[in-house]
Amino acid sequence: MSEPYEVKFRLPCRRSSVPWARALLYSVLADWGVGQEAAEVGELVLSELVTNALRVRVPNDRLVEVRIARLVDEGVLRLEVSDAGEGKPEVRKPEEDETGGRGLLLVEALAHRWGYERRACGIGKTVWVELKAPDPVSERDGVEIAALTVRVGQRVRVWGEWRTVRSVGTQQRTSGGLTVVLALDDGSAVRIDAAEPLTVRDAGASSSPRGAEDAPG
Repeated sequence: MSEPYEVKFRLPCRRSSVPWARALLYSVLADWGVGQEAAEVGELVLSELVTNALRVRVPNDRLVEVRIARLVDEGVLRLEVSDAGEGKPEVRKPEEDETGGRGLLLVEALAHRWGYERRACGIGKTVWVELKAPDPVSERDGVEIAALTVRVGQRVRVWGEWRTVRSVGTQQRTSGGLTVVLALDDGSAVRIDAAEPLTVRDAGASSSPRGAEDAPG
């Protein structure tokens, strides 16, 4: 089994970790060339896994660990979420009038394979899911990544045109969260929520507008 693509990160036990996990996943899969359909399924699954991990009763200083890997030989994307809680994940079939409890039901429906295992350290568990992922896309008219992960020199599609990013900054909102400020080559600036997706391509790529989506202004 070869694993040329792998990313690991840790998240604090709070609600804001769910959109952060989604944003990081989008950025990672865009860099790997994973198609939009697989990325959207991965986003749903990772959201459910992280949400479930945050519901586990553990000390507040415990972190949720996430691992994203592309197993090229098997043609799958593997998502792992580890927490310090006991017990095991079980698929429930909630009543029609229940508003929750369908997370793992959704995961089971979308997954190629899934399961859980005890962590090597002996504390807690790891829930893993494998999703079918087609070969990396070789020709793309831009990819969607989280605004927070946009880099200087990349080209972003805003207001119907491609612009080169000259600088990237962040601002803390009084209501919580981060706003990303992108200074563009025409002298304008874009302010956007850190977790919002932007369509980007690396500098030097051709600039056909076909298939690209406008970013919020």
